[in-house]
Amino acid sequence: MTEFTYPGLYVHVPFCKTKCPYCDFYSLTSLSSIPDWLEAVKQEMILYRDRFSRFDSLYFGGGTPSLLSEHEFGSLANLLHRTFTVSRDAEFTVEVNPDDIDSDQPAVLRELGVNRISLGVQSFDDRDLRFLKRRHTADQAIKALDELKAAGFAKVGLDLMYGLPGQTESSWVKTLEQAVNFNPEHLSCYQLTIHEGTPFWEIQARGEIEPLDEEKESAFFIRTSAFLEEKGYIHYEVSNFAKGEENLCRHNLKYWSRTPYLGLGPSAHSFQEGVRWWNHRDLEAYCRALAEGKAPVAGSETLTPEQVYLETILLGFRTRDGVDREIFRGRPGTEEVLGHLRQAGIVRVVKGKVVPTVKGFLVADSLPLLFAD
Repeated sequence: MTEFTYPGLYVHVPFCKTKCPYCDFYSLTSLSSIPDWLEAVKQEMILYRDRFSRFDSLYFGGGTPSLLSEHEFGSLANLLHRTFTVSRDAEFTVEVNPDDIDSDQPAVLRELGVNRISLGVQSFDDRDLRFLKRRHTADQAIKALDELKAAGFAKVGLDLMYGLPGQTESSWVKTLEQAVNFNPEHLSCYQLTIHEGTPFWEIQARGEIEPLDEEKESAFFIRTSAFLEEKGYIHYEVSNFAKGEENLCRHNLKYWSRTPYLGLGPSAHSFQEGVRWWNHRDLEAYCRALAEGKAPVAGSETLTPEQVYLETILLGFRTRDGVDREIFRGRPGTEEVLGHLRQAGIVRVVKGKVVPTVKGFLVADSLPLLFAD
């Protein structure tokens, strides 16, 4: 498993112009509370400055971080650098919506130290974008990519989505072809997942959206992996592909390798020394706690040795690094389980690591159950 010297820092920007019907991340469509949120995040930074001293990855997600004005983003980034030590070679990612990009914003982000962009394209098919209720068109996505490259961003990642109603393997491959024509350094390809509590959940309950069956899920996934690897991308995590080792997302790798990280903002999660905690999923409660000088923590858990073991397996099998075989030593029945998985073509053993195949990626989330005591 990849090892990192320093933790990562995540800032949740919980604001959107409109709410996508498939999204279950915490966000608000009213922008009037941005000043309150900004002040609260600044207070939260100060609370943690003695617990987390240095970071070498920063990630602003949401929500829609690209909604912030130059002044708002700048004041937040500047305080972050004054409060914490940020490594000179830190990876600094910001999630951006294509329709928020204008001719000035990319240059502003670069001046503030951002060196990696995650662009929420989702599709280059306007029909798909209308179904997803995205605000941008395919042409706007293309224009945004051109603006980012013109501004000199050397690391641009695209988010794409498959498994949409009416989408075929061939139409999905067409989207992938359009994506790789821009030579992005990173691609994240997610299957449409419908979460309870979202508008799509209600629409699916009425029978108006039909989810992919298991066979089609597998076909889309395997086709995606084969296509992108043929184009020179490394399939390094279930949903993520990088054009070379230097373009792996350092920040997200920390989640999968159980490296400490600090999350700021409502609903953000943090992890340090075996303890995981999460903030209020409500902006008012979050701001109120910080105004009272309290950490805005809604809950926490200290992982038991068994939970650490199972989580290490769960996260490890989501990546090409896999799991160190030593973790299974002395545990009854694990060698037999590993034998069956190897025979089924789900894992391989490489240099002391148990690593998933593409077939293994498909069932990665269920594998820990096979190793539970």
